[in-house]
Amino acid sequence: MPLVTIAPEDHVFEKMVGNIQEAKARGGSVIALTTEGNEALKQLLDPAQDFLITVPASHPLLTPVLMVLPLQLLSYHIAVRRGCDVDQPRNLAKSVTVE
Repeated sequence: MPLVTIAPEDHVFEKMVGNIQEAKARGGSVIALTTEGNEALKQLLDPAQDFLITVPASHPLLTPVLMVLPLQLLSYHIAVRRGCDVDQPRNLAKSVTVE
């Protein structure tokens, strides 16, 4: 079972590393999203089984904006591989306002 982690270098990074280690100990593969220059996470992951996605290091308030872009692309490509219609998702409520 793959595990997608968001692990920028911030005040909770060490807790996230602990969670990643726990998932790997149970045989899970990891897709880690982190900031550039993060060597601690790179050493933890196995290149044959895990994936590391990096975004540029930036101001802490801008980091979530940079992190969401690869996550949206990941979800798009997973939906396409599963055969889901990404342009017209199921159960999408549509409404038209007429004046």
